[in-house]
Amino acid sequence: MALAATNASFRSLAIFSTTTSCRHHPVSSVRLFTTTMSISSSSSDGDSRTPPHHHPSLEVIGGARDTYLPILKNLDRPYNPFPLLGHNRHFETIFASFFRTTPYVRYKRECLRTKDDGSVALDWVAGDSRRLSLDSPILILLPGLTGGSEDSYIRHLLVRARNKGWRVVVFNSRSCGNSPVTTPQFYSASFLGDMYEVVAHVATRYPIANLYAVGWSLGANILVNYLGQESQDCPLNGAVSLCNPFNLVIADEDFRKGFNTIYDKALTRSLLKSFRKHASLFEELEGEFDIPSAANAKTVREFDQGLTRVSFGFKSVDDYYSKSSSSDAIKNVHRPLLCIQAANDPIAPARGIPRKDIKDNPNCVLIVTPKGGHLGWIAGAEAPLGAPWTDPLVMDFLEHLEKGASQSAGA
Repeated sequence: MALAATNASFRSLAIFSTTTSCRHHPVSSVRLFTTTMSISSSSSDGDSRTPPHHHPSLEVIGGARDTYLPILKNLDRPYNPFPLLGHNRHFETIFASFFRTTPYVRYKRECLRTKDDGSVALDWVAGDSRRLSLDSPILILLPGLTGGSEDSYIRHLLVRARNKGWRVVVFNSRSCGNSPVTTPQFYSASFLGDMYEVVAHVATRYPIANLYAVGWSLGANILVNYLGQESQDCPLNGAVSLCNPFNLVIADEDFRKGFNTIYDKALTRSLLKSFRKHASLFEELEGEFDIPSAANAKTVREFDQGLTRVSFGFKSVDDYYSKSSSSDAIKNVHRPLLCIQAANDPIAPARGIPRKDIKDNPNCVLIVTPKGGHLGWIAGAEAPLGAPWTDPLVMDFLEHLEKGASQSAGA
């Protein structure tokens, strides 16, 4: 869906700009949360324990809650947003996009030609092919709508993972991150073809490495849909979903209300910028396509109605949003999945979170912070300009999974 899963960068007045020129800042020293969460436990005959706990300011649920809560550090502390910045969800969202530092990263780009003759761009960290062993764990990053490897939230987690010995690759979808467009088709919330090919390509290239993925916003929706579709056959060892809109019908409803219309207009401008750059590819399309309407769209919904939903075979834009929602995929997820959401997210509404399915799934755990905005989370040791509050949690989770996978392989 070309809608609510996004915070691809508030640069330029088009809030979620897709500009390919990115600001480079020296990488500041990464300060990790090192305080160990105290876990109260007692045993009688070795089989009675007090469940792990978390601070009441956080909602932590899921079938895998008790399994993973002990290794997610600092959840016994209150979530304290940075003073003033966290007071308003829109202010936090905008501040994070404009003013969060963007670590310097040198990429080596690989353009992957897909089976339908489309193209996606994979950005690997330059030099890692020499620095890392072939069995180093691999982390695939999926940005939000119109986002790419230049975005600050992508680079902060990339640097953190790389410093821990992980091989990281950013999956820039068609038209994103200056990825080439070679067919009259972009990507959508429901399209998993490119995801399948990217994962297969990475797995073939590094056959003895364990694979993991992290998705933000629309990227998170695509990732969770992929996990559900692949189910027990999924080649990923684990995944993390951040700011996932989950229910795209609900997200669409909220996206057209109040201040959210500012995001809608800005994101539409960003989509149109990419569309007009490749307009010649779409000129001769037939069928239900309404190219003039898409080219002059004033909202994301209008763009999706004229182009996106037709490209992927949906009867209407509402049909597209309904059938592309990753909330329906949770029940089929068979790999460890950490979901982190903000209760005040203006773009991924909390009421769209599939809480019951997450509670019923023994592979899933959900953390909901009281504040955070959309891709903001200006809290923690590196606030206000450094990495989001979520990044240490993400790496604690992934490193725990990798340790378990490595031990199982060596047994």
